[in-house]
Amino acid sequence: MTTRRIDAHQHFWRLARGDYGWLTPALGPIYRDFAPEDLAPLIGTAGIDAAILVQAAPSEAETRFMLDIARDTDWVVGVVGWTDLAAPDAPAHIAELAHDPKLRGLRPMIHDIPDPRWMLGPGLSQAIEAIIAHGLTFDLLLRPIHLPHALALLERHPALRAVIDHGAKPNIRHWHRGDVDFRQWSLDMNRIARATAASCKLSGLVTEAAEDWTAAILRPYIDVLVQAFGPDRLIWGSDWPVVDLAGGYERWLDVAYSGLADLSGEDRAKVFGLNAARFYGV
Repeated sequence: MTTRRIDAHQHFWRLARGDYGWLTPALGPIYRDFAPEDLAPLIGTAGIDAAILVQAAPSEAETRFMLDIARDTDWVVGVVGWTDLAAPDAPAHIAELAHDPKLRGLRPMIHDIPDPRWMLGPGLSQAIEAIIAHGLTFDLLLRPIHLPHALALLERHPALRAVIDHGAKPNIRHWHRGDVDFRQWSLDMNRIARATAASCKLSGLVTEAAEDWTAAILRPYIDVLVQAFGPDRLIWGSDWPVVDLAGGYERWLDVAYSGLADLSGEDRAKVFGLNAARFYGV
């Protein structure tokens, strides 16, 4: 039986929609529209069979834009969208969005929210419980400062099916293996892995590294994620087209695959597809 390979983290956007506050001309190579026809040749060459489309703007309008794309694109098998989880009527919005079978999860843009404890605010509990009740997943877009609060959130809501995006965005550009910050990030990731059922995406690392990154620079970070979450809870994603800022789709796929060379073929198949299929229910 052939195992599907799934890119569990990619984006499409249309600049004219106007709700991508972070996307400015300074990000030259990715400051343009990206659509399925741009990604299709890349995943075809890479042998990727399906993709999870993830929100890039904090608006329900973008979520509906993505759901429209998913309905028209067979290989986009799921969407991770956005709604305002802090709004009093968040549970109603979650229920409405959950009617679309292509919506598989939600993602607040936590890494852009000034208060690192935002996710623990009392107003969010009903929204989190609604996510659980409707069988949706929860993508945690974090930085290392958020990890202790993420652990508290996951312990508060043990039924929440959560995944940490981009390995919590370690500061590879400025850290070195053995530094205090590296050790603390590793410790926090291991704590979450041991104490909760959360998964973690092997994605987004290259854009946290310096421009001259090498596989050897990334390897300690990949090793931490493999050791912490194991092959059953690690999920590969490209973070395309953002990855084009730091080497591109094919180079990141090759480095990720080589970084998992010590795993069996069966375990690599989990990381590159089976785990995403199970987690997102696609």
